[in-house]
Amino acid sequence: MAISILNNIASLAAQNQLAVTQNNLNKTLFQLSSGSRINSGADDAAGLAIADGLHANITALTQSVQNSNSGVGALQVADGSLAQVTQLLNRAVTLATESANGTVSDSQRTALQAEYAQINAEIDSIGSSTNYNGSAVFSAAATNIFLSDGVSNTTIGVTTGTLSTAGLGLAAGTVNIATAATYATAQATLTGQPVAGDQVDINGQTYTFQDVGSGGVAAAGDVLIGATTGATVLNLAHAVNNSGGTSGAGNDYLAAGGAANTSASATVLGNTITLTALTTGTGGNAYTLTSPVDTSGNITITAPGGVFTGGAAATSTPTAVTNSLSTAAEAQLTLGLINTAIASVASTRGTVGANINRLQAASNVITNQTQNLTAAEDGIRAADIPSVVANLSRYTILNQSGISALAQANSAQQSILTLLR
Repeated sequence: MAISILNNIASLAAQNQLAVTQNNLNKTLFQLSSGSRINSGADDAAGLAIADGLHANITALTQSVQNSNSGVGALQVADGSLAQVTQLLNRAVTLATESANGTVSDSQRTALQAEYAQINAEIDSIGSSTNYNGSAVFSAAATNIFLSDGVSNTTIGVTTGTLSTAGLGLAAGTVNIATAATYATAQATLTGQPVAGDQVDINGQTYTFQDVGSGGVAAAGDVLIGATTGATVLNLAHAVNNSGGTSGAGNDYLAAGGAANTSASATVLGNTITLTALTTGTGGNAYTLTSPVDTSGNITITAPGGVFTGGAAATSTPTAVTNSLSTAAEAQLTLGLINTAIASVASTRGTVGANINRLQAASNVITNQTQNLTAAEDGIRAADIPSVVANLSRYTILNQSGISALAQANSAQQSILTLLR
């Protein structure tokens, strides 16, 4: 091999190898400082794509846990409020029980009623003002809790329902009758002689006149006028608007006459008031539901014109339930309403508790899924520290020896100068 000073091949080789060593040394230092095996796409392109996808899933799941916890928080606020309502209702039970006692004076009942009214007001306040993060806690609309892993989505709808004395059956003026039927407000006065087949429209309801040979009831929606023989039981049904405090006062009902027996029924707030006496009518006429619930909790039905003559009095007075502690009788009836309200609140708390358990279970599942995905990402992305430390030692030594070799290569050509002396 010729001795040359044109190119220092040994030095070039030492430089190249030293560059590779320093590049590996820098990569090792990056891995140690970051704890990650993949710090750029050049380190492991496929591994980086998989790890980033897993990390996106983990991020979505982590937020889903927070969403679930937020839903649990809202439901816990609702449960706490319902617990307070239960305490208020228990106090109402005490007041109603005391008012129902015969030794309590009217003035004392007035004080009891005043406190009971404040309890109802506070229940309404709790229902309307309780909120979580600016949103009403008690609502008929479902609150949707969004859960996602970044690929598939799930929505859990939780509902607390509204909270009010009206919903609990404790609103002032509530009338509760035992069974259900329907009726609509209508009033009609018949004059002259109607012809069979004639129709009359009363508040949107069409009624047809028929001639019949014997007493009976026609198809739904028909009214029999002028029955001559037989025993006819005719109910003209109407529907009362379902608004609080409506008693149906002033509504009129047509009844058949001419030796026909008549019974009458009506509905207040979705419940039925039935006149049980079967009486002989004296002719076609009308009877009217008059006056709202009185202070004794009664509804009065009167029958002007003699429809209810003979077998029974013209006025029938079914008893209704009112929400008041003003009398001993009303207090006893109200006590039943309060107990029903307590059961309703307990049922709602059970539903809220079930929703809390469901969200907590979903949160636990997501947490476990997050743990498994994190382990998978760690297996791809994380640096193996013992291996990296070993590489660090190796490349450090190679770097030092490379520098020494480069120095030797650079000084080798200086020996050629001795030939020129």
